[in-house]
Amino acid sequence: MQQAEFDGKGSCIRWTETPGEEPARVYVHGLGSVSAVYHAHIAARPGLAGRRSLFVDLPGHGISDRPAHFGYTLEDHAVALSAALDAAGLTGAELIAHSMGGAVALVLAHRRPDLVSRLVLTEANLDAFPPPAEGGSGIASYEEDEFVDHGHARVLQKIGPLWAATMRLADPRALHRSAVGLERGSEPVMRTILKSLPIDRVYLQGELSGELEGREGLEAAGVRVVSVPGAGHNVMFDQPDAFAAAVAGRA
Repeated sequence: MQQAEFDGKGSCIRWTETPGEEPARVYVHGLGSVSAVYHAHIAARPGLAGRRSLFVDLPGHGISDRPAHFGYTLEDHAVALSAALDAAGLTGAELIAHSMGGAVALVLAHRRPDLVSRLVLTEANLDAFPPPAEGGSGIASYEEDEFVDHGHARVLQKIGPLWAATMRLADPRALHRSAVGLERGSEPVMRTILKSLPIDRVYLQGELSGELEGREGLEAAGVRVVSVPGAGHNVMFDQPDAFAAAVAGRA
């Protein structure tokens, strides 16, 4: 396990990694998730093994610290993620990022283009104030203290055992602030960033999640949009072969 301070007050973002060839692949989880749980089984597949791979837990999640003073906006998470990549000595990494993690990866690529050479985004949030069914599972509809006091327990009962298994490891206050930050989006907004980046960009959309809004505009900007048959929001679980192929550049 590795760590890097991200807030100037001793709080650390942490990750596990496997050695291998560069450029490294950096796996970033979504809201209430853990990177290794969602991505280690992908990185170990024969077509992907042999590359240096980092499984980073964003602040407030998994094995990373969860400071009460931290804002947990998309920009805050991107700063923390950049601290991890700097400490790991990375430049030009490939970021494989899911859901909220994709939004964070986009902000990072915009702020620190030296760190990112390629993006593989899985159902990343691209717009501010997404529909209630997306991403936050109603978390941001609570006031912060209300969520910490009883909303967290209610959400865990509602979301099902798979997501609850990792969400229960996240700090409730950090979880709420992250959900609110996700709804607020970034400046410029994530979709605009994705269209403007001069790097290889792949966007995976689970077929069961429906058509990706604004697909034509993304494709016109050079984003390769892949609809994955038989997959929902968690493409890496539903269709791991297709997911691995996209990470490897074969999709």
